[in-house]
Amino acid sequence: MKYPELEKLVDIIAVLRSENGCPWDREQTHKTLRPNMLEEAYEAVDAIDDGDILNLREELGDVLLQVVLHAQIAKDNGEFDIEDVAKELSTKLIHRHPHVFGAAKVNSADDVVTNWDKLKKEEKIYRKSILDGISKSQSALMSAQKISKKVVKVGFEWDSVESLKNCIKSEYNEFEEAVAINDREQMEDEMGDIFFATVNLARWYKIDAEQALLRANKKFTKRFRKMEEIKTKPFEDYSYEEFNDLWKKAKIEILKEEQK
Repeated sequence: MKYPELEKLVDIIAVLRSENGCPWDREQTHKTLRPNMLEEAYEAVDAIDDGDILNLREELGDVLLQVVLHAQIAKDNGEFDIEDVAKELSTKLIHRHPHVFGAAKVNSADDVVTNWDKLKKEEKIYRKSILDGISKSQSALMSAQKISKKVVKVGFEWDSVESLKNCIKSEYNEFEEAVAINDREQMEDEMGDIFFATVNLARWYKIDAEQALLRANKKFTKRFRKMEEIKTKPFEDYSYEEFNDLWKKAKIEILKEEQK
């Protein structure tokens, strides 16, 4: 037995789902566990971003729990089991890595990605549009990135980065026009266009828009927490100018701490 702990985990989940097992586990379905799958995946990503290896080990275990639990539910329903999941994944990985398990030759990681996309398309012959297969559950920002990357692969692209930047400016002007007439629905549409075009600007420069926004969120949160530490009166008593000064002071304090 090469991985006894994995088999032990599968057996534990089977017991929890059994007639004499845990009432909570027996009641779960693929649908009820949906929020858990997302939450555990995000917590694992947090551990990766924080460079917290010990926590990552724990969070990956929680993700694995979701996989095994879903597989056990499917087995109980007579649909598939964890072996079917592993077999399908193994088959897919071997098929999509002919340069490792076959005679194909590649010269770079880019070649690997090109081959991967080609082989994936061969597997998904039932898809009619190149936009089929994009997850409906992922964030809007991640969906925008995925949509953009897919259409660019068939040549649907701005002719230059300058035309892309002009597009963003044009979308902003259209947003201002909607603001001027207080058309809320149009304002939302134009703001969406600004976001989508900006995601494409990030893609043009090979910047992950999701990661960039996460970094911005983290940076803002860190600076605001520092503002809370160094403020001398309630925030409600601060004027715009005082807030601006406090923000700058917080930024300087953080830089000093990072340089120590």
